[in-house]
Amino acid sequence: MKDDVLVGFIKVGNIGSSPLLEFLFDERADRDDIKTRTLASGAKLGPEESEEIAKKMVEFKPDLVICSSPNATLPGPSKMRSVMADAGIPTIIVSDAPGRKAKDDIEEKGQGYIIVTADPMIGARREFLDPTEMVIFNADIIKLLAATGVFRLIQMEIDRVIDEIKKGKEPELPKIIVNKERAVAAGEFQNPYAAAKAMAAYEIARRVADLSVEGCFKIKESDRYIPIVTAAHEVLRTAVCLADEAREIEKYGDYLSRTPHKKDGTILHKLKLMEKPS
Repeated sequence: MKDDVLVGFIKVGNIGSSPLLEFLFDERADRDDIKTRTLASGAKLGPEESEEIAKKMVEFKPDLVICSSPNATLPGPSKMRSVMADAGIPTIIVSDAPGRKAKDDIEEKGQGYIIVTADPMIGARREFLDPTEMVIFNADIIKLLAATGVFRLIQMEIDRVIDEIKKGKEPELPKIIVNKERAVAAGEFQNPYAAAKAMAAYEIARRVADLSVEGCFKIKESDRYIPIVTAAHEVLRTAVCLADEAREIEKYGDYLSRTPHKKDGTILHKLKLMEKPS
C-alpha cells in the first residue's frame, strides 16, 4: 500500500479539458494521498517542446502520468507518448475527437485514453480570434464539459486508477471514447428533462468542430470563413446555455449530484444540498 501517489500532468498545447485537469482530483487542496506535478508546453505543441517537458516529467519519477493535448496524432503529442512509453510509466491520454485516430498507437504502447468528442477546435482565424475571444471560448467549453458530466467521468476513471496504484495493483488504464450517453450517465442526472438537455448540449458542442475546421482549413475566402468561425462560437454558446439549464433543473429539484474527495482520496456522494456527503 503506497502512502501517496505522485501524479504527473503534461499539457501539450490546449484543449477545453486541459486548464483545470489536475484540480479535478484535489478540489480543496487537502488530499494527503496524492502529490501532483504539472508541466506544460504553452501554446505550441511541436515535437521539441513536447519531448522536453516529457523528459522533465520522467525525472520526477511519477507513478502515473496524464497527458492532455489536441489531436493526439500530431508529432508533438506522439513524441510525448513515446517518451512516456520508453520510461515505462503508466500513462493516460486525454484528447479531443481527432485523437481517436491515435487510439491504436496508444493501445500498442500500453497506455490508456479518454477521448472527449465534444471538446471542439476553436475558430482560429486572425480576423476573428483575439485573446478575449479565446478565453471566452475556453470558459464556455469548461462549463459545458463540467455541466454535462464529462469532467465527472474523467475524475472517476482517473481516481479509480490512482486507487489501484495505491493498493499496489497493476492499474487498468481507461480506454474510453466519450459520447453523449456516457457523459450524461457520469453526470448522474435525476430529472429526465435535465438529462436530455445535457445530452443535447453535448451533441451540439460535438458539431462545433465541424464549423471550425471548415472555416479554418477548407474555406479560403475571408468573406466566407469569418462568418463560419463566428457561427461555431455562437453554436457553442447555445450549447452552454442548454447545459446550464440542465444543471439548474437539478438544483431546483434539490438533487444535484456532488462527488467531493475526503483527505484520504475516498470519493463521497450527496444529492441534497443540506445533507452531509457520505
